Amino acid sequence: MLVYVLVATAGLILVHLFGAKLKFLEGTPRSIWLSSAGGISVAYVFIHLLPELAEGQEVIRKSVTGIFKVLDQHAYLMALGGLIIFYGLERAAKESHAEHHASDNEETPDKKVFWLHITSFSIYNVLIGYLLANNFRELKPLIFFFVAMALHFLVTDFGLRSEFKNTYHTVGRWILTIAVAIGTAVGLFMEVPEVATSALVAILAGGVILNVLKEELPEERRSRFTPFLLGALAYAALLLAF
Repeated sequence: MLVYVLVATAGLILVHLFGAKLKFLEGTPRSIWLSSAGGISVAYVFIHLLPELAEGQEVIRKSVTGIFKVLDQHAYLMALGGLIIFYGLERAAKESHAEHHASDNEETPDKKVFWLHITSFSIYNVLIGYLLANNFRELKPLIFFFVAMALHFLVTDFGLRSEFKNTYHTVGRWILTIAVAIGTAVGLFMEVPEVATSALVAILAGGVILNVLKEELPEERRSRFTPFLLGALAYAALLLAF
């Protein structure tokens, strides 16, 4: 599996490095391919990650002690926490961006907002890289995870490039590629308890849902519902079939 993990990691890195060259994804209304990619990512969460949460729930429940025993749905609370964390980071960045004004009347990226986004997505990518290396023992689940995360990266990269333009191209994408590599390296050389892996899967599920929807829902994106729906249905059918 090591070779497949390394190939998948390289594939995710290539998405970050060369996704910007896919010019057909740009423009308004939103590209049907981006909306389809968002649908595929969400389908993976609901068809694969959430059922995995159900299994991880038992692991977490047996591991927690003390006052945390009263929290009966630990894994789902962590998924909610992942969504809330990324929503909070997004709101903080938006508020900071709203207060930032370029002196030359041309909108320029706010450095504080940029680093807040890059830091949060770097942690996100480390998590994805770790799960890629540590959470799969068979090739088929690894492929499904890779496809969903690669398309998810396309969606999030498009949003970051639209927001930060050249700053993301020259700095941000390189940091995110390093984050994926670090996550994979940690997953290959460090074994964490099963309860921790279950918690990471839960946080990732919440993060993916939030990050896809925040790219699809804004009115100015003029997103396309039909490609999103078709992407979600097609990938859900594929996951269920195999």
